[in-house]
Amino acid sequence: MLQIQVYSDYVCPYCFFGEVVLERALKGLEDKVQVEWMPFELRPYPTPTLKPEEEYLQTTWKNSVYPMGEQLQVPIVLPKVSPQPYTHKAFEGYQYAKEYGLGEAYTHRMFTAFFQEEQDIGDIEVLVKLAGEVGLDKQEYREALEKNKYKAAHLKELKHAYEEVDISAVPTFIIGNKIVRGLLRQDDLRRLIEQEIG
Repeated sequence: MLQIQVYSDYVCPYCFFGEVVLERALKGLEDKVQVEWMPFELRPYPTPTLKPEEEYLQTTWKNSVYPMGEQLQVPIVLPKVSPQPYTHKAFEGYQYAKEYGLGEAYTHRMFTAFFQEEQDIGDIEVLVKLAGEVGLDKQEYREALEKNKYKAAHLKELKHAYEEVDISAVPTFIIGNKIVRGLLRQDDLRRLIEQEIG
């Protein structure tokens, strides 16, 4: 089994695109690879998060994100949630989802909830609802978040990303022994995966 790790943040549109491109690149190879999503917070608390109404996000989305979305045929909107949510709670929930084998479904739901439905994924009520939608026990999930049950596991993975793997930008793909920073075209990603499968 080829191991693929993807470092991403739920509020990074390029990470959402990365998920879509990876899924397309893996068509027919699903039984030969194992994908694990790895947390990375672009702006960990208390660093201020970005505001969608300000120039930086407006310009980036107009010049880069929207054109890329069109090219990939992925519907995406700049969420009006302002300021953008912190993602540590959503990631603690991911640790819970992973234990039940629902890490990939959970990751996908976080991306679509934020970038297609403009839901505030920093809000525990929203997270509980989304967790239920992917098949997790809502009550148990809520308790895990409220009691910080997975905080240590999340922080350990973050520390690993920052210090041991030296992740500085997302998405970053680790495909076997190769590290790919940023978004690749589907064909290039496919070729790289096939080379690593051998």
